[in-house]
Amino acid sequence: MTYQELLAQAKVNIAPKCRVCRECNGVVCRGEIPGTGGKGTGRGFTHSYEYLSRVKIAMDTLYESQGQDTSIRLFGRRFDVPIFAAPIGAIQTNYNNHFDELSYARAVVLGAKEAESAAFTGDGVREDFFTDPLIAVKEAGGVGVPTIKPWQKAEVLHKVRLAEEAGAMAVAMDIDAAGLVILTAAGKPVQPKGIDELAEIIRSTSLPFILKGILTPDAASKAAQAGAYGIVVSNHGGRVLDDTLAPCEVLPEIRRAVGPQMKIFADGAIRSGADVFKALALGADAVLIGRPYVVAAFGGGAQGVALYTKKLGAELAETMIMAGCGSLADITADKATVI
Repeated sequence: MTYQELLAQAKVNIAPKCRVCRECNGVVCRGEIPGTGGKGTGRGFTHSYEYLSRVKIAMDTLYESQGQDTSIRLFGRRFDVPIFAAPIGAIQTNYNNHFDELSYARAVVLGAKEAESAAFTGDGVREDFFTDPLIAVKEAGGVGVPTIKPWQKAEVLHKVRLAEEAGAMAVAMDIDAAGLVILTAAGKPVQPKGIDELAEIIRSTSLPFILKGILTPDAASKAAQAGAYGIVVSNHGGRVLDDTLAPCEVLPEIRRAVGPQMKIFADGAIRSGADVFKALALGADAVLIGRPYVVAAFGGGAQGVALYTKKLGAELAETMIMAGCGSLADITADKATVI
């Protein structure tokens, strides 16, 4: 299977909710929720994409090459690439019935593991939106990150225990899902979390805990204060608040706020290995990618997810060659300029 064949098959399997556009930039699908678009005008999504296009890479090929190493260590494990599938839930609501929660989770979790990467898995109104993906995580030997919505504390703690029982290597909370009023309307209220409650939840487990949906230096500092292992700088794909800043737009100041100790993932319209390079130069340790991984799964199942991950890894290595970087540690702030 080639990547172009994957896209052609995805266009058939994923219709009509996603058009598999040549550029996954949020323009055609803006406002389509449920669906794949951004909220309201869709500018939270489209701005993230447009901002990355303004980040330019410094080219330097005058060096003695020792090869390119794209690997990273996180959660006590080595991964071939700093690229992870973002959590996607309610797959049949937002896409179609080609997959259910379990079959989609198996595609992304097992496909990412095949490519020596990993997937974050989702959560939602129904219990199986969280528990079915845990089956895939367990089948993958724990190589996956279950992601919990900011439910009431008792339910969060219950789901942390389920993640532990599945052998997950880490657990996350997409704290920005507090803005998903559709969940409250369905009888499953979500809400923002204070530092004390988050600290209690994080202390309740030995698993590395990640907070997804951080978009300001102050919020990042609060996450560090609560004891989080890492954060995901994300605007939830533009799906919870219109007209947000782009994640990569705030990465440098968030890195300055928390220093080098906290792990930072970036999530927001990253579409290529060059985009991965840009995010790392702006301050991220690794990235999460959402919608294109859905397309990869719909187009080729686990094989498609592995193929897409390896494609991104090859593009990242090619960019590193042209920018004089032998390892991820060489991708420093001076390698990217915003115009």
